Amino acid sequence: MPKIFIIATILLSLLSPILADSKVHEQILANGLKVIVKEDHRAPIVISQVWYKVGSSYEHDGVTGISHALEHMMFKGTQKYGPGKFSEIIAANGGSENAFTGRDYTAYFQKLAKDRLEIALELEADRMRNLALLPAEYAKEIKVVTEERRLRTDDNPTALTVEHFYAAAYMIAPYRNPIIGWMSDLKTMSVDKLQTWYQKWYAPNNATLVVVGDVEPTQVFALANKYFGHLQAEKISHPIIRTEPKQLGLKRIAVKAPAKESYLVMGYKTPTLEPTKLEDWEPYALDMLSYILDGGSSARFSKQLIRGSQIASNIDADYSIFNRLPEMLTIDGTPAKGHTVAELEQAIRKQITRLQKEPVSPKELQRVRQQIIAKKIFLKDSIFYQAMEIGILETVGLKWQLSDEYVSRISAVTAEQVQLVAQKYLVDDNLTIAVLEPQPLDSATHPVAYKGASNIVR
Repeated sequence: MPKIFIIATILLSLLSPILADSKVHEQILANGLKVIVKEDHRAPIVISQVWYKVGSSYEHDGVTGISHALEHMMFKGTQKYGPGKFSEIIAANGGSENAFTGRDYTAYFQKLAKDRLEIALELEADRMRNLALLPAEYAKEIKVVTEERRLRTDDNPTALTVEHFYAAAYMIAPYRNPIIGWMSDLKTMSVDKLQTWYQKWYAPNNATLVVVGDVEPTQVFALANKYFGHLQAEKISHPIIRTEPKQLGLKRIAVKAPAKESYLVMGYKTPTLEPTKLEDWEPYALDMLSYILDGGSSARFSKQLIRGSQIASNIDADYSIFNRLPEMLTIDGTPAKGHTVAELEQAIRKQITRLQKEPVSPKELQRVRQQIIAKKIFLKDSIFYQAMEIGILETVGLKWQLSDEYVSRISAVTAEQVQLVAQKYLVDDNLTIAVLEPQPLDSATHPVAYKGASNIVR
């Protein structure tokens, strides 16, 4: 038996005790709410998450940032509980909670002792349909959101570069808009707009409740029906997905902003796993490719560009296989002292050309595969990650079972398939490049450290 399969078998055997105690159950309530429960009895705790199928990619011109702004307002009280009471009650019961907005979803979560789950579900059900959008609270919170944008984007040269990069890469695809929204839209946002957005999207038939932990499924389903079952469904009309026009050549932009050092972002348009093409191997090969380039200290970028040629001070590659719409494989980095962005770009291109011309060796492919499987095993140790994985898959239109299929699909990727996707997708006609050209810093400028492109905003 080849060594790779022996090692993979050992790793999977380590995972099997976790999977054996992680049965997944699902039920759809009469009002359309999908409830998914995953048992994990290793500790007496529970994670509850409510996922709404709405995020920045659902927004149209004039209301960008509204999903994230509404996320903030979800903590500002309902008809039953006053502003801040949700967080106070969770904290008083020894729990923690938060929320985040992504391009394809908005999610709210709590971590509690298992005997406190009912409290979280009662509170979440209340704010699903009974939010009190008070003008006074909105006036305060929109200032928080605009200040968040100034700090994280406008005064952050690398984040600003990434924002302009996405806006340049996509002509019409909604991933071109920032999750936090454009400042002009934030300034014209209103309570009435938020109320309309809330009424339209925050409904049981547009949500998924995910519960993972030391729970009994029948009890969870009973609690879900008790608190969510009476909520009225909403007529949901999802926005028409406009197909991004085929890119007809390399796009290149420069961003001038006060900064200490230059910065490079490169993105190749790539497919993601689609509900109608679940057997497609290309997204898995692209995922493997991203790990070959940037999968730790032994990956090519770290070994060749940081420690080897010392052209880069930092460099990252990122690809997300699970999205609602086609995405990009992105590469971003900062040249090392004494080197230029142009040199860094050429070094990156050299690594891509190598992938296109030379199949990955069996030894390297084995190492990367082991690394991915090991990472998957360690992530399964977190019940929060288990819940988040289910929530993402369900909310973007895939199925939670893909989580359990991922390892076997990655294990089946061949060196030839990695080479084929590199040749097909990592070409100039799919490429957008953004370069940060540093401008002088004034005394009031304090650039914030930033790494990569984030697809969620908290």
